[in-house]
Amino acid sequence: MHLSGKAVVVGLFGDPVKHSLSPRMQNAAIAASGLDAAYVPFHVTAEQLCDAVAGVRAMAIRGVNLTIPHKEAACRLVDEIDPHAKMIGAINTIVNDDGRLKGYNTDVLGLQNVLKTELGVDLAGRRVLLVGAGGASRAALVALGQARAAWVGIANRTRARAQQLLEDLAPNFPGTTFAHYQLGPSLASASSEPVDLLINATAVGLRDEAFGFPICACLRAGGAVYDMVYAAEPTRLIQEARARGLVAADGRGMLAAQGEAAFQLWFAVTPTAQVMRRALDQDE
Repeated sequence: MHLSGKAVVVGLFGDPVKHSLSPRMQNAAIAASGLDAAYVPFHVTAEQLCDAVAGVRAMAIRGVNLTIPHKEAACRLVDEIDPHAKMIGAINTIVNDDGRLKGYNTDVLGLQNVLKTELGVDLAGRRVLLVGAGGASRAALVALGQARAAWVGIANRTRARAQQLLEDLAPNFPGTTFAHYQLGPSLASASSEPVDLLINATAVGLRDEAFGFPICACLRAGGAVYDMVYAAEPTRLIQEARARGLVAADGRGMLAAQGEAAFQLWFAVTPTAQVMRRALDQDE
């Protein structure tokens, strides 16, 4: 990488961030496009987020991605929010246009694409269990509603938060039936029918932890699991799914798809096809 004094800086705010593969894939795309730019990971805690976003302006950083736990809180720190992201209530990308910061959410398209390409799941008419009720879950719910899923259940450890998520977003999708559940050992028996797809939109698995109960028992035979978490080794959820003979994929495909959209927002250039995904699949 050869940078000049005019190099453009983009990056990632998250806590934790050292596990992230975004720098690898974004810098691969930057190199393939011949840009004078670099993508840098920044470890930013929740307490530091306000100062970090102010630093985007102060240091003329072109933009950043946002990951756990910043997607919702950052909405209050930008000057403008894309209408799509406003409905979700969470942003994963900031673009700095001469000091004016605009927030976007590229997760919706990323999730829809990866479910179809990697798991072969056509969401229309499907029953889906979504685990979690944070920023990633809000984007996932919009993706499921837009794709005309027949039924979506939200399971969260704090059930009231799952209920609030549905109150906020479910009215936008009258063609989909919604329900909310307590995330725990009784989850499999709470719904009258097994589901076709389970999506983990929590951070469980990021540090090699498990849910603590057989969560895949909610799925029908032949169902699928999508874990937004990714790690060097398959997460406990991915392991459980495959042990049950279910098709499963981790968050790398969605990471690549949403990363391509962010790249276009920052640089007004379409990244070389598949370069980000190939970078993710390379050995360390």
